Amino acid sequence: MRKTNKPADGRPTSATIRIRNLRLRTLIGFNPEERVKKQDVVLNIEINYSINNAVLQDNVEQALNYKVITKKVIEHVESGKFLLLEKLVSEVLAICSEHLGVRSVSVTIDKPHALRFADSVSLTLEYQASRADIHSILEKAS
Repeated sequence: MRKTNKPADGRPTSATIRIRNLRLRTLIGFNPEERVKKQDVVLNIEINYSINNAVLQDNVEQALNYKVITKKVIEHVESGKFLLLEKLVSEVLAICSEHLGVRSVSVTIDKPHALRFADSVSLTLEYQASRADIHSILEKAS
């Protein structure tokens, strides 16, 4: 049975937003042709965040604004230049975990046609608010 985050009165305390198959183009890779021609990438993002009663009462100001996050991700990815998929995923993860109520984030980015006989190559990184110190170390290493 799946454990849920509910207080004794049955109100939910967290929500999960999933952004699926966000298709963008960016400079990704270290081969000479990859440094000059943008390639497709496909992003899948899952953000779990704390909610309160105000959100359940339709108070927009208290909700996580996924449109703002998505716009920031799009701008960053499409204007960026990345040698490694790890760097790209790490930076998207950082953008998605900026909101104070975020409990956890998972970001998977696929690079279609990266290998001759494969549909894509993908990388997933995850952030847990309880392990913020580990996230800071990853951020500094990037």
